[in-house]
Amino acid sequence: MRHNSGTVVVLAGSAPARVLAAVDRSMNVTLIRPGEPQNGEPVNGDRLAAGADALQRAARVASPYALVSADPLAGMADAWRAMWDVSRQPGPGEFEREAATALTAWRAGRFELPDYYLVLTTDPVPVDTGEPQPDFYLGPLRSIRPHRVAFVAATEPAQQAAGVLHALGSLRHGPWWPALADVIETARGFYPATLLSKFPAA
Repeated sequence: MRHNSGTVVVLAGSAPARVLAAVDRSMNVTLIRPGEPQNGEPVNGDRLAAGADALQRAARVASPYALVSADPLAGMADAWRAMWDVSRQPGPGEFEREAATALTAWRAGRFELPDYYLVLTTDPVPVDTGEPQPDFYLGPLRSIRPHRVAFVAATEPAQQAAGVLHALGSLRHGPWWPALADVIETARGFYPATLLSKFPAA
């Protein structure tokens, strides 16, 4: 568990540049982007390395909130979502490879999970289909620690930026994350339809 003075929040998934620019103007938020130079040297490597580096830099900022637009679990999250693509039916192989890579890096101390995850979404359960979209963050991760995964449901960049700032000021306290191995085990047995009980359709 990290003990830095600020709150580190990963903004999961891709966010429009307008949203990041608007959030970055807040005096209480330091935006940490992946791949920024560190000690004069560019960050190379995959998303896990970029996410781990971004989280390490976020832990050193002095502002109340460090918002990180990179995640070392991004590859695992994408593989989990792809695993539920019925049109492709790729099976769990890629997820297990990504999970093993992330777990090895976590055990080696290359990264810790952030204080919170914040997800930009249009709607966890789209009204037009009534079916939840497979989402690693809103699914297995949020089921483990509901207070540590927040989301902003908006489509317009201005609404998203306002929602992000509001969400940062409304984060709830709760137990710290379990071991990453436990997170992975939960993801293995989590079915996307379970989201319906957590985000009931309108």
